[in-house]
Amino acid sequence: MKYLIVGLGNIGAEYAHTRHNIGFDVLDAIAKEKDEKFEVERLAAVARIKFKGRTFILIKPSTYMNLSGKAVKYWIQAEKIPLENVLVVTDDIALDPGALRLRPRGSHGGHNGLENIIESLGTSDFARLRFGIGNDYSRGRQADFVLSSWKTDEKKMLAERIDQAVEMVKSFGTLGTANTMNLYNNK
Repeated sequence: MKYLIVGLGNIGAEYAHTRHNIGFDVLDAIAKEKDEKFEVERLAAVARIKFKGRTFILIKPSTYMNLSGKAVKYWIQAEKIPLENVLVVTDDIALDPGALRLRPRGSHGGHNGLENIIESLGTSDFARLRFGIGNDYSRGRQADFVLSSWKTDEKKMLAERIDQAVEMVKSFGTLGTANTMNLYNNK
C-alpha cells in the first residue's frame, strides 16, 4: 500500500518555517522521525518511509505554492497512487494557531496551493490535513501574515502540534480517513 503525503510550502530559505510552510515542517518531522532525508527529484523534494507495512512517499513540491498541482499530479501518476491514498498537509487561516482538522475532501477555501491542486487533478476529492495558523493580520496584510514567522508564544505549542500532525498522517495511512477524523479532530 502506497500513500502520497504532500506538504505545501514554498522553496527557499526566506520561506523556511513560516506559517505558509507548515506543510513542509510537518513532512520534515515525519522524515526526521524515520531518519530519512529528502532528495531532489522531479518537481519535488522526496522522501520515502515505511510504516506498518505501508510506503509513505513524502513530497515537498519545488514548484512554489501556487503551482503545487503540477507536482501532485505528476507524483500520483508516477507512483500510481489512488486519490483516496493522497493527503495534502496545508496551512489554514480559518483555524486557530495549532488547530488540526482532517477532511476527506473540500473546497480550496481561498488557498492558492489547494486551488491549483484541485484545478490540476480536476477534483477536490482528496484528503487534506489543515493546520491552523490563525488570522491575526490587518486588512490587506494576509500575504505578509502567512509568510511571517510564528510568534514566540506560538512556537511553544508548535512542536507539540507538529508531533500531533505527524501522528495524524501515520493514522491516515494505517486506519483511514474516517477513523483518523474520529480519533483526532476537535482535540
